[in-house]
Parts: sequence; C-alpha cells; structure tokens
Amino acid sequence: MKYFLLSLTVMTLTILAMAVGVIFSNKRIKGSCGGLGAVMDDDCDFCDNKDDCPELKKT
Repeated sequence: MKYFLLSLTVMTLTILAMAVGVIFSNKRIKGSCGGLGAVMDDDCDFCDNKDDCPELKKT
C-alpha cells in the first residue's frame, strides 16, 4: 500500500506540474493536421496553416 500511495503522489505531482506549465506558457493547445481527419478526407479543416498548405493549393 505504501508503494501505491507513493506512486499516486508522484503521478499527481507530475500531472499538476505539466498543467501549471501549460497554463504559464500561455500557448493554445492544438492538434496536428493529420490523425483521423486525414483518414476521413477532412485533412486540415481546423489547421492554422491552411493558407500555406501546398496540398490545398493544388485543388
């Protein structure tokens, strides 16, 4: 039980530190242009770089 509580505490502190880092970095969390959207032919619908995308300029 002692190892479980120690592991839980370490994991909680790690997640808390990552959350604080994201908050203080002041950057928006965003996904990539790939993933499931690429499989479903909705590639780059929500991407910030749509204007620079050479694949979209072909069409």
